[in-house]
Amino acid sequence: MTAPSLRKLEADLDVNKTTLHNWKKNRPKLYEFIIESYKDREILKQHLKLMIEQKELIEKEINLTKNRVDD
Repeated sequence: MTAPSLRKLEADLDVNKTTLHNWKKNRPKLYEFIIESYKDREILKQHLKLMIEQKELIEKEINLTKNRVDD
């Protein structure tokens, strides 16, 4: 995953570009923590999507099996 855009960071953190650039220059650990948090969030979002897809497949299989048994 790539780093979030400056616009996204500005909106989410309610800061301006200058503040973000200052953090990157003067507080690199804070800036890196923010970027890593976004990466972690994206990974969690992807895992959640996969879990939802698996749930739907399982429900479909259950319904198919149920229909075969009921017939």
